[in-house]
Amino acid sequence: MDPVTSGILVVIALVVLMAIGTPIAFALGGVAIGALVMDRGMGELTYFGETFFGAVASFGFVAIPMFILMGAAVASSPTGRDLYRSLDLWMGRLPGGLAISNIAACSIFAALSGSSPATSAAIGKLGIPEMRKRGYPDGVAAGCIAAGGTLGILIPPSVTMIVYGISTETSIGRLFIAGAIPGLMLAGLFMVWTLIACKLAGGYDTPSPIMEAAAKVKENVKTNSRALVRVLPFLVVVGGILFALYGGVATPSEAAGIGAFLCLALAVIIYRMWQARPLINIMRDALRESVMIMLIIAAAEIFAFALSSLFITQTVAAGIADMEVNRWVLMGAINLFLLVAGFFLPPVAVIVMAAPILLPIILEANFDPYWFAVILTINLEIGLITPPVGLNLFIIKGIAPDIALRDILMGSLPYALCMVLAIVLLCIFPGVVTWLPDLLMGPEL
Repeated sequence: MDPVTSGILVVIALVVLMAIGTPIAFALGGVAIGALVMDRGMGELTYFGETFFGAVASFGFVAIPMFILMGAAVASSPTGRDLYRSLDLWMGRLPGGLAISNIAACSIFAALSGSSPATSAAIGKLGIPEMRKRGYPDGVAAGCIAAGGTLGILIPPSVTMIVYGISTETSIGRLFIAGAIPGLMLAGLFMVWTLIACKLAGGYDTPSPIMEAAAKVKENVKTNSRALVRVLPFLVVVGGILFALYGGVATPSEAAGIGAFLCLALAVIIYRMWQARPLINIMRDALRESVMIMLIIAAAEIFAFALSSLFITQTVAAGIADMEVNRWVLMGAINLFLLVAGFFLPPVAVIVMAAPILLPIILEANFDPYWFAVILTINLEIGLITPPVGLNLFIIKGIAPDIALRDILMGSLPYALCMVLAIVLLCIFPGVVTWLPDLLMGPEL
C-alpha cells in the first residue's frame, strides 16, 4: 500500500476512535499498533515496549510532573480567591473592570499553575458567579474566563513548552522567555475586546457585595494588603524559577522540583492546609494529570514511529518541502494544519506528533524555531475554546451548568479571533518573540 493511502486510512481510523470516545493515548497507540501489524506482521510488536518506554525515559520529562505538582498545589489552595479579590478591589470600579480583572487574574494564575484547565476552573468558580450577579451577560462572563484560561500554556512556566523543547531539542529556558511578551500581548488583546464587549452589552455596573464592603479606603487597602501578602510568596517562587532557568543556575527539572516543594510548603504554611486529605488530593490530581500526559507522549511516539515506518511522515514532509511557494504561504498552510489539529487533539499530543516533523521544514524556510513555538502554542490555544473538543468550554459548562453551551461558545469565539490577530501581529513583528530571549540569553548561534 502506498504511503498516501496508508496515511489516509490511519487518519480515518484515528478520527473514528476519538469520535466514539476512546482516550487520546489509547487511540494513538491502538491505531499505530494496528497499522504496523497489518503492514509488517506481528513481529513489529517486539519494538513496542522499547519505543513506548523509551519515549518517556528522558530525564528532562521529570520537569513535567514537578511543574504539574506545583500547579496542583496552587490550584488546590485559596490562592485564586485571594488573587481574584485583590484584582477586583483595584480594578472593579473601571467600566467593565470586573471582567478585565478576571483576565488579569487568569494571566497571573496561569504563570502560577501552568495549566489552562486549572486556571479556568480556579478563576471561573469565583469570577463567573460574581460577574453574573453584577449584570454581565452570560456570554461575556463565560467567554473571558474560558479565553483567559488558555494563557496557561503560553505564559511561562508552561508544560507544553517543556514538551516542545524536549521534542525538538530546543532550549526550554529560551522557550519560556519567548512566550512571556506574546502572553502579555494576548492578555492585553483579551482585555481590549472585553472592554468593547462590555460597552456594547451595557448593564454591568451593579455594585457587588465585595465593593460595598470595601467602600472605605482604609478597609479597601487592608483587604488588598492581606490578599497580596498571601499571593506574593507564590509569585516570588515563580520569579525565582524563571531566574534560575534564564541564568543557567539550574536545569528545568531541578527548578521544577524546587518550585513544586516550595509551592506545596507555602500552601501548607500560608493557608494552613495541615490535614492529610487536602495533601492527598493535591498528589492525586498531580499524579492523574502527569500520567495522562506521559501516556499521550508515549503513545504519540509509537504513532510517530508507525508513520515513519510506513513512510507517511517522509512523504508528507517531502511534499511540503517540494512546494514551490512563498514561505509565508507555507506558514499559512502549517497554521491551518495546526488549527485543525488543535480542534481535535490536546496540545501535548499535537506537539509530540507534529513538532519534530515540522521543525526541519520551518528551519529550511528560515523561520526561527522559538518564534514558531509561540505561533504553534497560540494555534493550540484556539483549539481549547473551539468545538468539537474545546476543553475550556466544558470546564466552564461544569462551573456554570445553567449557562447554555451556545452562549459559552459565542462568548469565546471573539477571543479566538483575538488569537488569530495575535498570530498575524507576530508574523509581521517576529521581534516581539525573539527580542527578549536575545536580550537576556544572547542570540542563539
